[in-house]
Amino acid sequence: MSDAPQVRLTLEEYARIREGIASAVLGAPKGLAESLEHDPEGYLRLVAATRTGAEETSRLLREAVQGARAAGHSWDTIGRLLGVSRQAAQQRFATKDAKAPEASPERRILTPLTAFNEMSALAEAGLDRWELVDFGPLYHAVEASDRQWEYRRVTLAVAGRKRRMEADGWTEVGNGYFPWSYFKRPLTDG
Repeated sequence: MSDAPQVRLTLEEYARIREGIASAVLGAPKGLAESLEHDPEGYLRLVAATRTGAEETSRLLREAVQGARAAGHSWDTIGRLLGVSRQAAQQRFATKDAKAPEASPERRILTPLTAFNEMSALAEAGLDRWELVDFGPLYHAVEASDRQWEYRRVTLAVAGRKRRMEADGWTEVGNGYFPWSYFKRPLTDG
């Protein structure tokens, strides 16, 4: 993939992200925002909530960088977006232990996969009676099944979607991998 010029957010996009993060940090612990008006302990809860927010955004950044790499972008391009050198980006974000699990007669590892080909690979595996059980950067692990399966990939940020999908018989696989969640459902005539 050719490297695109440096991507920039608009001021409005930047402000929406900042407001969203601040709202999540202040709104997640019940009563936190109100407690800051009268309770010194509220500020310690704010520190704890902000630390959790920082850890989560750090995890999201790592997963976003791994996704960009899986989509074919170079360390040079990613480094430029992050304001660091290619080497610094690679040292900070290269996955050292992100190996796919071992395959066996009852377990296959679909790899290397990208955001552009993984759903077609999963669709084919599902029709061949392979059930998705695990995933990570560049791979999906499937196990032999007595049924055919269908799969969906959805963005994590869509509120309420998980409940609606579960009501329609979908089961989430794992805890998601930013920016995606993966769901599976047995085919009724499989």
